[in-house]
Amino acid sequence: MVGSIEVASSEPYLNGAIQNHNGTEEKLDEFRRLLGKVDGDQLKIVGVGAGAWGSVFAALLQDSYGQFRDKVQIRIWRRPGRSVDRATAEHLFEVINSREDVLRRLIRRCAYLKYVEARLGDRTLYADEILKDGFCLNMIDTPLCPLKVVTNLQEAVWDADIVINGLPSTETREVFEEISKYWKERITMPIIISLAKGIEAELVPVPHIITPTQMINRATRVPMENILYLGGPNIASEIYDKEYANARICGAGKWRIQLAKLLRQPHFIVWDNSDLVTHEVMGGLKNVYAIGAGMVAALTNESATSKSVYFAHCTSEMIFITHLLAEEPEKLAGPLLADTYVTLLKGRNAWYGQMIAKGELSLDMGDSISGKGTIQGVSAVGAFYELLSQSSLNVLHPEANKPVAPVELCPILKTLYKILITREQGTRGILQALRDENLNDPRDRIEIAQSHAFYRPSLLGGSLE
Repeated sequence: MVGSIEVASSEPYLNGAIQNHNGTEEKLDEFRRLLGKVDGDQLKIVGVGAGAWGSVFAALLQDSYGQFRDKVQIRIWRRPGRSVDRATAEHLFEVINSREDVLRRLIRRCAYLKYVEARLGDRTLYADEILKDGFCLNMIDTPLCPLKVVTNLQEAVWDADIVINGLPSTETREVFEEISKYWKERITMPIIISLAKGIEAELVPVPHIITPTQMINRATRVPMENILYLGGPNIASEIYDKEYANARICGAGKWRIQLAKLLRQPHFIVWDNSDLVTHEVMGGLKNVYAIGAGMVAALTNESATSKSVYFAHCTSEMIFITHLLAEEPEKLAGPLLADTYVTLLKGRNAWYGQMIAKGELSLDMGDSISGKGTIQGVSAVGAFYELLSQSSLNVLHPEANKPVAPVELCPILKTLYKILITREQGTRGILQALRDENLNDPRDRIEIAQSHAFYRPSLLGGSLE
């Protein structure tokens, strides 16, 4: 791949300000020692994918550790060539001029003039170009610190110690298959932290899901003990603006405790957890049900009652599905519940559901929306429905006392599939599903799930070790 490195200023910024937290260098030194780093050998961290959360994650690391240039290198890769349209360039110019710290920074770096020219229509800006100055195309209103941007994938990853997967789940497999070509000669395997939320379904040899960490494992043959998932109640722009937040890093015990410590900041608390499956699957499921939440909000004029009814039913379906996948899944509480709540409240998938219900977006526009990125819930609806509709997974219906596909016990998932995928129903179908007088008490579905009668270990398939 042809590409280049665009080098940002070495000055450490925290949304325009220098950061100096006690203990930061000690945390970095401790992690370097774990990897056997010696003086002069940088810890190399690279983000792959520059959506909102991927860019913010890289910026958080840059703010914390970028000042220690002899000890760590933090870069982010994104594809070159994505142009910024005129309307976005005009809005970006307004954002720049509304923030004195950002304006001064660009003037000091001799980078302001290109934004003036783009505002006037005399120049085309590119996404990788503005990211170097701290502007993520999917999150223009929240300026980040300047970032070191790499547009050549091989150059970005070939010697990376830590790789942050900030790609949508729908792109994870393809990109990591390419990355695997550059790691064939590696002696030591990198650590990979996946931020992706979503799944794919495969039906042979038996129906099973493939999560982003499994995609990475299969594509690269990096062992699962080196691949972790990080998720939590995180709205990217709010985290970068220092809203207090928390997250969990999940996976094998080899790295997760040390990584939680490295990633933890005063406003961003990271805990560690061993239940990779439940957290990663819930990360995909919440995007599914967030689309429906947005539809309900738009169709009922933000009715608190309707939204609470929807919340009760969708969380019961989520609990039911995770009990199919794990014998003792993490309870839908704490960060897992909070992640679901915030995604239903304000995530891009909920926004998408609202826009579809209001008629301001069309399904024909696809699931990649300008200024928002990929709406991952759409593909996840198809994957979960396809998987859970297989007769080989039949479970006993508690009332009909006959075998049915698991999806028959998930009426909201069925309805979203008919709205988004087959388009058999309009968006008002989601309200009809909630108002079905035959709809069971959500508690009944949870009790069925917790009886262990529905656990299907084959749904997780197998991963390469």
